[in-house]
Amino acid sequence: MRLRSSLVLLGMLAGGCGFHLEGSAPLPSALKTPYVDAKDRQSDFVQDLRKALLINGARLTDASTDASATVHVTKDELTRRVLSVSSTNQPREYELTYTVSFSVSAGATDLLPLQEVSATRDFSFDETTLLAKDNEEAILKRALAHDLVDVVMRRLSRL
Repeated sequence: MRLRSSLVLLGMLAGGCGFHLEGSAPLPSALKTPYVDAKDRQSDFVQDLRKALLINGARLTDASTDASATVHVTKDELTRRVLSVSSTNQPREYELTYTVSFSVSAGATDLLPLQEVSATRDFSFDETTLLAKDNEEAILKRALAHDLVDVVMRRLSRL
């Protein structure tokens, strides 16, 4: 009985301070039926953003005219840069940087001005394990996109 009472009290305290589980940030009413405007609707970032909006209670629309707000993704790019090379001048380490620029508008009103967010990770490279390293790069790209979606969703929840 004490354990149950303690858990109930802990839950009430956590809820009272504004705590909520990751991924469950409430969206403002302006984003209840958003439209995601992006050049590449199949990119990792845009797909994860659409999923995150749905998880947080939004009803996505396919027409900007039906939307309560539009999330404009103006930049969605991944860059790869060589960090180090071997004695034979072969790349040994790369740096991946995923950069996204976005803004939010509702009709003619700017709810959130153009903002740019980026995330960077590095990984080692070995040409003898090329297939595995290509797979590692793809996994890192998806992880970077997911990290950026988390940042964007936090900003959207504060509108």
